[in-house]
Amino acid sequence: MSPTVSTQVVTLLTAAPRMEEAKRIARTLVSERLAACANVIPGVSSVYWWEGQLQEEQEAMLVIKTTAAQVNALETRLVELHPYDVPELLSIPVTGGHPPYIAWVSSEVGG
Repeated sequence: MSPTVSTQVVTLLTAAPRMEEAKRIARTLVSERLAACANVIPGVSSVYWWEGQLQEEQEAMLVIKTTAAQVNALETRLVELHPYDVPELLSIPVTGGHPPYIAWVSSEVGG
């Protein structure tokens, strides 16, 4: 049985310049019920091009779990909260997982 849009879990990735900002974003998204969970991983080394120059920064990575039904609202809110002009925001559909966890994610964000 394939998941419906309301129960399909999606993982979103974003990086923030500092741990404190990543935690602020995570707390807001979870408390507003846009995300069921957000893992904050410190000390991620990022190498990228920005405005014609090679950049290398230490960032905090957020791994955010929600449902497909909440992705658009979560993306809109994350862009409002994020300090970067062009925040990384990647949505990855989850194609499988532990059924009780999938159900928990859906119940926490209201489907």
